[in-house]
Amino acid sequence: MSRIGIIGAGSIGSAFALLFADAGYRVRVYDPDLSAAARSQETISNRASQLAQYGLLRSDHERISRLIDYVPTVAEAVNEALLVQESGPEDVVQKRQIFADLTAATSPHTILASSSSSIPTSRFVPETSAERALIAHPGNPPYLLRIIEIVGNPATSEEVLSRAESIYAKADLTPVRIRQEIEGFVFNRLQGAVLREAYALVSEGTVDPDGLDTLVRDGLGLRWAVLGPFATSDLNVRGGIRAHAKRMGDAYQRMASGRGPSEAWTEAMIDEVEAARRREVPLSSWDDAVADRDLELMKLLNSRQPNLRKEDR
Repeated sequence: MSRIGIIGAGSIGSAFALLFADAGYRVRVYDPDLSAAARSQETISNRASQLAQYGLLRSDHERISRLIDYVPTVAEAVNEALLVQESGPEDVVQKRQIFADLTAATSPHTILASSSSSIPTSRFVPETSAERALIAHPGNPPYLLRIIEIVGNPATSEEVLSRAESIYAKADLTPVRIRQEIEGFVFNRLQGAVLREAYALVSEGTVDPDGLDTLVRDGLGLRWAVLGPFATSDLNVRGGIRAHAKRMGDAYQRMASGRGPSEAWTEAMIDEVEAARRREVPLSSWDDAVADRDLELMKLLNSRQPNLRKEDR
């Protein structure tokens, strides 16, 4: 049975373990925090049970649990692995040490992948393993947002990129090849652009945080759940995206120019939004809110599956 190594048993590492096990891989997980394994096991058990309920697993959650082992060393986690998925802290210094250890502990044929949200591998991978290293950045949570950004560095071989894409596709993740290294890749640059404008609109008093979330959740977000921004624009104006660009391009350019240089997220901005969010979800209820979010996404994904029987929904 083919093996996958997971470094880091937090929410992202646990989600990858679930996905790879569901695809039939033998998964070994390492985390330096000895208490992480118990939390990870509980998370995977709970999420797998819910995913199965909504027809979003290919196997059953008991088999998934049997395919995942928690091991005490990096060497055991990566032994004979096709691919190692690093999901450690978003810190370049720590990633340099992790990838130095992974380079020493793995064979030259093992793919070294990082879940980093913004840091390209050329900033932390040793030259000796750069050819087999890449970013594999998922949406969050990966078992529901079934896409993954694949980003090589200048030394990453095409064979490694293609092999990684095949492994992720087998785990029911749709790989999207990003053509060049860029901080934040594409997913988080798009998300960051929306957040920059959102913070600015709230800060200048144009809208309050609840109103802005409502506009996205019940407006833009509904369309984006079905179509991306280009496809949305293509269908917004008769004549397609060229007609849309002709009608709206100048207005969007004025909006962007009016903002000027990107403004930092000030403490005052964050305080206002934080206050609104804590009124909605106290931090004591944060875990419950995450579970509710996941449940709503499961219902949405379930409704998209035409092959499910009505009584399974």
